[in-house]
This record gives sequence, C-alpha cells and structure tokens, in this order.
Amino acid sequence: MSGSSTLNTTESPVAVFQDRPIFSCSNCSAVIALQDELISKAFSGRDGRGYLMYSAVNVKMGKKEDRSLLTGVHTVADVFCVGCNDRLGWYYHKASDNTQKYKEGKYLLERERLIKENKWKLDE
Repeated sequence: MSGSSTLNTTESPVAVFQDRPIFSCSNCSAVIALQDELISKAFSGRDGRGYLMYSAVNVKMGKKEDRSLLTGVHTVADVFCVGCNDRLGWYYHKASDNTQKYKEGKYLLERERLIKENKWKLDE
C-alpha cells in the first residue's frame, strides 16, 4: 500500500485490516490507516502533534484550499472520517516550495483524533 493514497468516499466505514496494527478514529473507532503507512511523527496539526501518512481509508475530503502552514503555503483539503464526520487532519495536494514536494499526495492526521491499536495477542 505504500505510496498509494486510497480514498474511500462512501458514507460508512468499509476498510478493515485483520490483525494488523492500525490507527482508528478516536470518536467512532472507524479504521483510518495501517500503522505501516506512517512516514513521520514530527509534524504539527491544528490541534497539536500530527502524523504524516502515505495513505488513509474511510475518509472523505473537503474542498481544496491554499493554506499557510509552518512550512509555507500548501494546497490542502481537510480530511473527515466517514463514520462520524469528525475532521482528522488534511491531505496535501500541492506544495509551493520545492523542498516540501515530498508531502504531495500524503495525509497529515492529527494524533489527538486517532487511537493506536496494536492488535497484540496474548499467549494462551
């Protein structure tokens, strides 16, 4: 899945990753991303720390807009959970600065809006 930007715009969550570590929506527990899709934890969102992700599922996008962020002006669209419609972060459509182009096609998901589920199994 790395490198792809999966977008599901249906009205209810559909993607499930059996027994794989995931991030889920902190409000409704819809699966949002595989932990394997994490690129960096060193990002800032609107409400605190953020994760740069290769892809996300069970999300829908708002309107594209140019937004002034810490690293310059980017064309982004807010990303919302399809399960509960909570804003989870944004999707980078375009970066104006060449040093920021690596963000294009990626998601910034806010840590406070996610639950980390490790899917650990206890020995029986």
